[in-house]
Amino acid sequence: MIRYKRKVLETVVASKVRQVSLTNKQESGHIRQDFVTHTYKQNHNTKMSLPTHMRALYLPTISPDPQITLRTVPVPTVVPGSVLIRVLAAQVSQKVYDIYSGKVGFTLAPDMILGGGYAIGRVVQPGPDTTSLPVGKLVMIQSFLRARDNPEEIQAVWGTFDGGVPASREWIEKNWKNGSYAEYILAPLENVEPLDEERLCKPKGDGGLGYSVENLLQLPVQLVVLGGWKGIGLRAGERVIVAPATGQFGGAAVEVAVAMGAGQVIVMGRNMEILKRIQGLYPRGKIQIVPMSGDEDGDVQKLTSWGPVDAYLDISPAAATGSTHVGSCFKALRNYGRASLMGVLPESLSVTYAMIVWKSLTIKGQYMYDRADAQQIVRMAESGVLRLGPETGVEVVGRFKLDEIDEAWAVASKNTQFGKLIALTP
Repeated sequence: MIRYKRKVLETVVASKVRQVSLTNKQESGHIRQDFVTHTYKQNHNTKMSLPTHMRALYLPTISPDPQITLRTVPVPTVVPGSVLIRVLAAQVSQKVYDIYSGKVGFTLAPDMILGGGYAIGRVVQPGPDTTSLPVGKLVMIQSFLRARDNPEEIQAVWGTFDGGVPASREWIEKNWKNGSYAEYILAPLENVEPLDEERLCKPKGDGGLGYSVENLLQLPVQLVVLGGWKGIGLRAGERVIVAPATGQFGGAAVEVAVAMGAGQVIVMGRNMEILKRIQGLYPRGKIQIVPMSGDEDGDVQKLTSWGPVDAYLDISPAAATGSTHVGSCFKALRNYGRASLMGVLPESLSVTYAMIVWKSLTIKGQYMYDRADAQQIVRMAESGVLRLGPETGVEVVGRFKLDEIDEAWAVASKNTQFGKLIALTP
């Protein structure tokens, strides 16, 4: 449960987590066309007023019972290398709450505004050195933070992990500890990607793709797995494995693989209902299912029953520790096959040194993505090659304001699987 305390400039809402039905505040996957149209028209009004203060959700420190407060604080001041953005939608997920409650073991700066990347907004004040982000521009905020003068050593995931080493922690605390669970966010220039609002949000009948702002929240998630596929050079026509495929990132890995031209995607998981739902989103034969049975060699036979497997992307959560699927997927790879490891399993690989050598396997650990990948994921969506929204089986099941964060967490806790998206709309 999240508790709030009231002060003069610190809004307090004493609340209890309560259940929210899918017919109340949730949208059940329907695109709000009125919201899309309103958003599209806003882009033509370049004079955007800027208040002196804003509301934001603060986390004093990670704890089993996070004491989150809704405060009224000054709007951030723009400095060179930054952009001030009005947050339109930010993603809420159970995984993020698990980080704030200490279940994951990540570290964060104290007294921070929640959230980070995984947000969509509109530019209200560009920095003095900004050349391509005018006031009113719709943008994607992406979460992989890197120090400009030391990008290989100082890295963090905005709002969820401060990098884990003293240098990155200090850098985050001094510069970018405040995230997107606020009315405004100050973002590094290089973490802001412009979006073609007319193409993405204009109604389909008028030449657009008809996406809502909430639908666009899929982009920062798809961006993460794009980094994994590009890291091992996914090529058109290849047969690939995604495991596990039933979570948010696993499902996104399937979407991106298909958009990049994969000939066939084999999905692994334990939830057959979700696997079959993913399979039904694509032409017959494009997606094949192999349930995780716990029989390592038996699963290898199933994985290879459609032919040689070229590549494998793993994005296992810590909860998958001890699962046999990693060994099965490595054994299923053909000679000269490639594997991209993007998960957080705290254990050694169940694959032998000899097998890696004999099969000439390429194994690549992939922490997030490159800057160019952010530009590419946007172009893929704008071209229509990468689909968003209900066509990909992803529905918006909740839309909440800052003072409804308890309700948002409650809905998120019941919708952890692929296809469910919860948005905070400050």
